[in-house]
Amino acid sequence: MAIERPIEELTVAQAHAAFLSGEFTSEDLVKAYLDRIERIDRSGPELNSLISVSQTAVDEARRLDKELAETGRLTGPLHGVPVVVKDQIETAGLPTTFGSIASGDYQPEQDATAIAKLRDAGAIILGKTTLPDFATSWFSTSSRSGVTKNPYDLSRDPGGSSSGTAAAVAANLSLVGIGEDTGGSIRLPASFCGLVGLRVTPGLISRAGMSSLVKPQDTAGPMTRTVEDAARILDVMVGFDEADDYTAAAVIAGQGGPYADALHDATLTGKRFGVLRQAFGDNSDPDGAAVNSTIEHALASLGAAGAELVDITIDNLEDQVGFTSLYTTRSQSDMNDFVSARPSVGIPSMRHLIETKQYHEKLDLLEAIVAGPEQPTDDSHYVERLLAQTAFQRQVIGIMAKNKLDAIAFPDAKLPAPTREDIFADRWTCLTYPTNTVIASQLLFPAITIPAGQTTEGLPVGLEFMAVPYGERELLALAAASEAALQGRTAPEV
Repeated sequence: MAIERPIEELTVAQAHAAFLSGEFTSEDLVKAYLDRIERIDRSGPELNSLISVSQTAVDEARRLDKELAETGRLTGPLHGVPVVVKDQIETAGLPTTFGSIASGDYQPEQDATAIAKLRDAGAIILGKTTLPDFATSWFSTSSRSGVTKNPYDLSRDPGGSSSGTAAAVAANLSLVGIGEDTGGSIRLPASFCGLVGLRVTPGLISRAGMSSLVKPQDTAGPMTRTVEDAARILDVMVGFDEADDYTAAAVIAGQGGPYADALHDATLTGKRFGVLRQAFGDNSDPDGAAVNSTIEHALASLGAAGAELVDITIDNLEDQVGFTSLYTTRSQSDMNDFVSARPSVGIPSMRHLIETKQYHEKLDLLEAIVAGPEQPTDDSHYVERLLAQTAFQRQVIGIMAKNKLDAIAFPDAKLPAPTREDIFADRWTCLTYPTNTVIASQLLFPAITIPAGQTTEGLPVGLEFMAVPYGERELLALAAASEAALQGRTAPEV
């Protein structure tokens, strides 16, 4: 049957309540999203957020509806929840392209661990979303799928590299989505598209079956319209996996109860945020001033809701971020290891893509990666970079301890979403765009972005909170309380 109420801004809890009451079924919901994909992604505004759409999603939904009718119970915490997944993460039954024209018709034989966990929880993989080639850009430029449009302004980019997931979830083409974050590839597009985007401490979520960019920094994670839905997704995805030894982090994090439980009675009263004004944009630039104004208004609202705001400074921040970056030191090795383990992908190396010109022309980061060393140890500064990273971590944790901070707050980027014209005219490239998301990534800290509001032009602005490693429960509680105070998300009109 057709769903009689609008499905825009639907949450997991609301969908489950509808399934249990008989208001609508999972099959109804899947069909409603498939219809929106056809009307909004494939035609109409043509967002171009999905590379492929599942041909089995309706059948999977029918099976789950049948089980619910027989037992009266949901089969798992994500029963019947449609999920779109960044096409960097392997999925059985659907092609996985990595955003590359060179990947051919590659279809994995098994799901990545994170996808298997979602399916076991009852989720339905609705489709795979666009990304730049092997996630090597802050923008959506892909040799496989071209560009994806921002649903808030079709002339602008949705951000990268989880471009399609951001655009699809923002435009209500799916209930929730999964992205991947190395230097900010969940948080930057989430901020450009008015979403919640969560980067966890690397290793809480298995990366087995997910292409690497900088292996110690990589993590999958939720991209949702609410903090609660992000916590629900996280509860399903975390855990030790022997196929990824970095998930020792999940053991260290311990069993502190469901992350969603941390949201109960969340409050800002007495919480202390360190405001990192070094990460704010230039007020003499109209675009920077627009972001700053939105963030300042949001911070004032958090203060009015009980939060304490403390200005902080990180010494030599830009220099430390620059020196600890491992993209041109380690990425080529990690990326080559991934594709060489999958001969059926047909890509022997990243250098092969450059030499055969099988990549999007605007991927300056991919070019820089291949121009760098093939092995990390070929960089004479590699050990110094790693030592500098741990010193960077100690410095920031010390600042948080000294100031008794619960989190550090700053805008995800110094500017709003760029126009495609600016990207193709090289006003901005991946290596020059002023994103702040790399701060948490290179510290190996967890971070979350929530909608702070919109500029006067109607462009979303994300407010990022960064916490110490394994601080996801406290971070989610702060985000939930801040979300309630700000009410910063407005659905796009597409």
